[in-house]
Amino acid sequence: MTTPSPQRARSAAAKQQRERAILDAARALGADRSVREVTLTDIAAAVGMHKSAMLRYFETREQIFLALTAEGWEDWSGALRARLGEFTEGDPRAVAAVLAQSLVARPLFCDLLAQAPLNLERNVSMEAVYEFKTVVLGEVAAVAGELCRLFEITERAAVDVISTATSMAGALWQMAAPGTGLRALYEARPELAHAVVDVEPQLARILGALLEGMRSTAT
Repeated sequence: MTTPSPQRARSAAAKQQRERAILDAARALGADRSVREVTLTDIAAAVGMHKSAMLRYFETREQIFLALTAEGWEDWSGALRARLGEFTEGDPRAVAAVLAQSLVARPLFCDLLAQAPLNLERNVSMEAVYEFKTVVLGEVAAVAGELCRLFEITERAAVDVISTATSMAGALWQMAAPGTGLRALYEARPELAHAVVDVEPQLARILGALLEGMRSTAT
């Protein structure tokens, strides 16, 4: 016995509600396993829709996850700026620790940070990419303002710190492979111990050194 497909959302409010349900389902699935393993069929099943009906709301599975990446940027930026606002002066190691912790506390975001430039942005319309980049650049500028305040560095230097933090978080998260068979293999075989990546302290060390160097250069 099959479950009837939900009727098409006809009002703007109903459409937004359906889009939110799709995004929430994709978020839950992505948090439970790697984003690259979640298919459009998986998301459709989670919201009780046929895969073809999903295309009325999002053009591809990549657009769904790109929208979640944009939301991740907004969430991370807002929380990070609140933390940085507690600092009255720039302490490179302390700020680096906050940056690293704020990213590692968002595992799905770290996964999405790696997936976005590799495949999400490449499988959506140019309009979707434009909307995504507009959100990201706005959040980057907001965080950069806090870093400029703390370290008296240029906006370009602050953007470099943010780019390093987010790109390294994405890359290190993929290398760490938490919750996967790869991670279990690395931890079970002593000769592969060098492959075990502990993301937060490694990211904090990298960012701390970068901020130290930038502060010295500015001085």
